Amino acid sequence: MFPSFVSKPIRNREEFDRHLDELETSFEQILYKNLIHQPAEVVRESFFRSLPEIYRKLSQDVEAMHEGDPASRNKEEVIRAYPGFVAISAYRIAHELQHLQVENIPRMITEYAHSTTGIDIHPSAIIGENFCIDHGTGIVIGETTEIGNHVKIYQGVTLGALSVRKEDARVKRHPTIRDHVVLYAGATILGGNTVIGEHSVIGGNVWLTSSVPPYSKIYYQARMTHSSEGRTDDIIIK
Repeated sequence: MFPSFVSKPIRNREEFDRHLDELETSFEQILYKNLIHQPAEVVRESFFRSLPEIYRKLSQDVEAMHEGDPASRNKEEVIRAYPGFVAISAYRIAHELQHLQVENIPRMITEYAHSTTGIDIHPSAIIGENFCIDHGTGIVIGETTEIGNHVKIYQGVTLGALSVRKEDARVKRHPTIRDHVVLYAGATILGGNTVIGEHSVIGGNVWLTSSVPPYSKIYYQARMTHSSEGRTDDIIIK
């Protein structure tokens, strides 16, 4: 999908067609070795037809990460170097395979990205367009999480479940994040009924188990005391 970044460049259409045929054959062989719920050739054809749409979404993710990070010099740097792009690329491919009811492989893909980047995204999560991960280490996005468009997430954010009971496996356990939300570092948002309204900002280290309305700003507030010249002052950290 990003041919200018491959280790072995493809010089003409004939090489491209041959390479694509090899990829399709290899993919179908992998499918035969794993549990699938429809013929391997059907899954193969459906998956390869989905690649232009996956590419479109990934291109938007690159744009979001580039625009959302002042340290980003260009989009090429995002593609080559950003762990957030590695994680979201693995997720978007794995999510499509999950949609096609392929067993095991989607989770293997996202867990490989997890081990490489420290970002844990379940392939069944629903993530909208223009998704920005900044830094990213320690992010956890659970199985039934729903994330809207133009959402930005910083490192250490957890979108998790309140219950870890096995009998709750088939219910919505993880939160819903609406469009244009920013989740700052260390925020923990739990529960299937928890909804973060659009255009909200959730500050660092906030712990949420209940919904917040659109255009909210939630932040952690600590209090400490400072002694100066025999006087004790309260300092609010916001």
